[in-house]
Amino acid sequence: MTGSARNLSFGLLMFPDMTQLDLTGPYEVFSRVPDARTHLLWKTVDPVQTDRGLIMLPTATLDECPPLDLICVPGGPGQVALMSDETVLAFLRKTAQTCRYITSVCTGSLVLGAAGLLTGYRATTHWASLDQLSLLGARPVAARVVFDRNRITGAGVTSGIDFALAVTAHLAGEDVAKQIQLQMEYDPVPPFDAGSPGSAGPAITTRVAARMEALQARRREATLRAADALQALGEP
Repeated sequence: MTGSARNLSFGLLMFPDMTQLDLTGPYEVFSRVPDARTHLLWKTVDPVQTDRGLIMLPTATLDECPPLDLICVPGGPGQVALMSDETVLAFLRKTAQTCRYITSVCTGSLVLGAAGLLTGYRATTHWASLDQLSLLGARPVAARVVFDRNRITGAGVTSGIDFALAVTAHLAGEDVAKQIQLQMEYDPVPPFDAGSPGSAGPAITTRVAARMEALQARRREATLRAADALQALGEP
């Protein structure tokens, strides 16, 4: 659906050790869509601490979740635990049955994959984890935002803003998305051209990859376990 939209309902999953910008970037955009409601969802409404220590409050529990037009799963180190969290995976599967759009930012796409929701779909994620999508039956695409039918995925962290603006244009029209972009003064001119491995170059990329090595090892183990679980269910 394109053009004007009314009373849209967005749901953003929260969880301990998520990367806050994966969530707050899209939240900033979606919360500005006219007549829309944006829900922050977790198992309880107790405070949730992000991977960098920011404390945030959910607005509804998974059990209380209202009908949604769109569900979005952010990423971050805490995503590793979600890969085998049957409460979260069952919630996503159930929500996907009635939700118009199933979406993610960063490594949140691996959680969608673990729930069996990306099998056969083109999808993206953070550059360091892109290869893991194929283990979950998805078709990895190195792009900022990827649309495939009703699956929409954003790449790493800051791409959540681009993702949300693209989604808003799709749901409410390009004019609305442009107005929101201007309200936010989203006019990025980064001080360095180092936002991807290709632009950062091999030396910087190697240093960053080394810093992420332990997390990436845990993430891959979780992805492999999730892939085995999907195969047991006959998913991929």
